[in-house]
Amino acid sequence: MIALLLALLAPAPLQAAPPELSQTVWQNPRNSVHVRFEPCGAQLCGTVIWASDKAIADAARGSSQPLVGTRIFRDFRPAQAGVWRGRVYVPDLATTFSGRITVEGDRLIGRGCLIAGLGCKSQTWSRVR
Repeated sequence: MIALLLALLAPAPLQAAPPELSQTVWQNPRNSVHVRFEPCGAQLCGTVIWASDKAIADAARGSSQPLVGTRIFRDFRPAQAGVWRGRVYVPDLATTFSGRITVEGDRLIGRGCLIAGLGCKSQTWSRVR
């Protein structure tokens, strides 16, 4: 009985990062930031690997943390087929929002919301490699 209870309370095993995200690089719409997705523990994260001088300057106004090397997509877990949920860090604002990513071919649609689905913004990223 205890084993059954523990099995029910244990978190469901996470699936591996989908091939369309694992070790891929994506660029934002202005091609001013490139992010690589890779596993971070049991989750999936996206780290800035390149940024334009303007993006670096904009981020510096909101945070003392260097933009390149910052995880802006954090702790994403599968929510349903093709949809991952986690947190999105916006360096310009030094703020983290709840987020969702969906991959459609060579497009990654990221959506972040302030709270309870309010104050949301979407952005479509393109696959670099």
